[in-house]
Amino acid sequence: MGSINESNKKIKDSKNNKPRLCYKNIKSKFILKKIVHYLKRNKLLVIIKHNKKIQKRLNISLNDYKEYCDTKIEITPIKNIFGKFINIKNNKSYYHVYFDDNKEEIKKNYLPLNDNVSKIKITIEYEVESFQDLFKDCECIRLISFKKFNKDNVINMSHMFDGCTYLEDIEFSHFNTKNVFDISYMFYGCKCLQRLNLSNFITNNIANMSNIFYDCSSLEHLNISNFNTNNVTNMSNMFDGCSSLKKLNLSNLNTNKVSDMSNMFSRCSSLYELNLANFNTNNVTNMESMFSGCSSLYELNLSNFNTSKVINMSNMFYKCLLLKELRISNFNTNNVKNMSFMFYECSVLKELNITNFRTKNITDMSFMFSGCSSLKELDISNIKFNDKIDINKIFYRCSDELKKNVRAQNKSIPEKCFS
Repeated sequence: MGSINESNKKIKDSKNNKPRLCYKNIKSKFILKKIVHYLKRNKLLVIIKHNKKIQKRLNISLNDYKEYCDTKIEITPIKNIFGKFINIKNNKSYYHVYFDDNKEEIKKNYLPLNDNVSKIKITIEYEVESFQDLFKDCECIRLISFKKFNKDNVINMSHMFDGCTYLEDIEFSHFNTKNVFDISYMFYGCKCLQRLNLSNFITNNIANMSNIFYDCSSLEHLNISNFNTNNVTNMSNMFDGCSSLKKLNLSNLNTNKVSDMSNMFSRCSSLYELNLANFNTNNVTNMESMFSGCSSLYELNLSNFNTSKVINMSNMFYKCLLLKELRISNFNTNNVKNMSFMFYECSVLKELNITNFRTKNITDMSFMFSGCSSLKELDISNIKFNDKIDINKIFYRCSDELKKNVRAQNKSIPEKCFS
């Protein structure tokens, strides 16, 4: 009986004395990671770095802190090209710069003209919350690789690679955009980038995507299939100047909140196919030059577009030289004020349905159909021309057949306007 009672007592003691998490000897990296995650979430992470008592109690060294919190970047410079390799706006103690080939650290963030450094390694500590302008105008960089990026406190990446004109590749496999709200101008002017895979980008909080790929003229492959654009309000100049892009998958883009689409696809001169069936344009007010210079586009179906709030449509299809079919019959133009150069030099366009167009608020229609040399008929029965509008400019360089057709519909137009 005694042995039974003793065993029962041991069982009770084991229940009462549950094992507790001991912070004195944390060897498990998994437990350490959970602690770090908790501190990050509660914005207390910096206490590990600055409080030696906590380091001792948790048995966490400064190296452990760096392992889970710092960003490590490796840069390959272009040899014998002078220039910056990083912009340091914050306190310099947040950045650590190292050079391969046993070179002495280069001060003031410049590479000497004849330096043969093959790699630059940068460590950025957790405290830095903005990567805005980080590599802006750093023309001497050929390759940027993010070796480690566990930071989730970065909120701004606008202009991050802006002006990296010789940058050929960026390795994004370790990249965290979880809390970023602005990526505008991020790759602005990266003329040598040929491909970008941004499928791992988390964009839930981003409101501004304007000019993000502006003038990426060598870009042939762009993967933004997982972009969440639920909160984006500005997409102006988003792909402007991406003259090497032939295809673009935008099927997952949510444009419900977007108000500005001006120049969105401007100068995408190699783009021959564009499906915008999923686009919601209910809140868009500006479509100026939206497809301007899309000189390889032969068909465009915009029948789903709601343009009731649009004020500016000037240059919208400017020099769409190969556009044969354009569906805009559902366009609501009640609030549009500017239609100048709207269809300028759409020279192969033979048919155009604008019967729903209303022009009561239009102040400028100059050169609206100028150069539409293949257009023979046009129903303008609902279009009113006020005294301030120069009708001759509207149909400048159009066929005589079209001019006769237009005048037959509106006898108030003096014949001298087309002389």
